[in-house]
Amino acid sequence: MSTFIKQFIKNEDGATAIEYGLIAALIAVACIAALGAVGNQLSTTFGSVSNKLSGANVTPTA
Repeated sequence: MSTFIKQFIKNEDGATAIEYGLIAALIAVACIAALGAVGNQLSTTFGSVSNKLSGANVTPTA
């Protein structure tokens, strides 16, 4: 029984998997935050371009 407990204490496979999972979750949160900020900026930029284009008086040339 004591050898089983010693092996269980030395086994770090589960700890390693949890650490990798936490790192992956942190990277995912950082990506989501960055993409959200970029998305808001793109929305503002395209909205501005759309407003300028709809207000422009463009006559087509033949």
